[in-house]
Amino acid sequence: MTATTTLPIQLFLIMTALSLIPAILIMTTSFTRIVVVLGFVRNALGTQNLPPNQVVIALALMLSFFVMAPTWQTINTNALQPYLKQQISQTEAIKQAEEPLRVFMLKQTRPQDLSLFVQLAKIPQPKTYKDIPTYVVIPAFVISELKTAFQIGFAIFLPFIVIDLIVSSVLMSMGMMMLPPMLISLPFKILLFVMVNGWDLIIKSLVAGFH
Repeated sequence: MTATTTLPIQLFLIMTALSLIPAILIMTTSFTRIVVVLGFVRNALGTQNLPPNQVVIALALMLSFFVMAPTWQTINTNALQPYLKQQISQTEAIKQAEEPLRVFMLKQTRPQDLSLFVQLAKIPQPKTYKDIPTYVVIPAFVISELKTAFQIGFAIFLPFIVIDLIVSSVLMSMGMMMLPPMLISLPFKILLFVMVNGWDLIIKSLVAGFH
């Protein structure tokens, strides 16, 4: 294969890899759990589009970078730097970069979710986690993250539902049934969230859940 032929192929592979980076970021990091939980917080408060989607996604990205920092550091030390110094091949660099991500994902993945995708993939029953292919680990990890995020979302919704019920009961007892309960309960929910320092509690719980 000539150099003239190789260059377009290399450019095509690079462009393909760049287009897959957002999907890799979502599916192999803490981003999924964080962005779903932040969405639950906004819906539980009933503040419509506040904070805006851009703010929610940006906050989820920053928290993901914070949570994944030790993993990125390991990848940089074991894979990127040796590859840039031409101490290891590209194949070895990919293998070294994949391992820390696998360790992170497997720590957050439920065994039953792994078993499900092992069965769906119709592969021999693995004896150790190292025997599980990465293409099986990734969807199992995503499902586990969604399950965890929905459990956290349920806990977030409970106190705000109580406020909605109390406000609705008070309005009905006063005969003010035409007044939307959400209109009255919204300031109380925001006040409660501010008084308990809600953002700190949510972010602390999210970050601590990955350690």
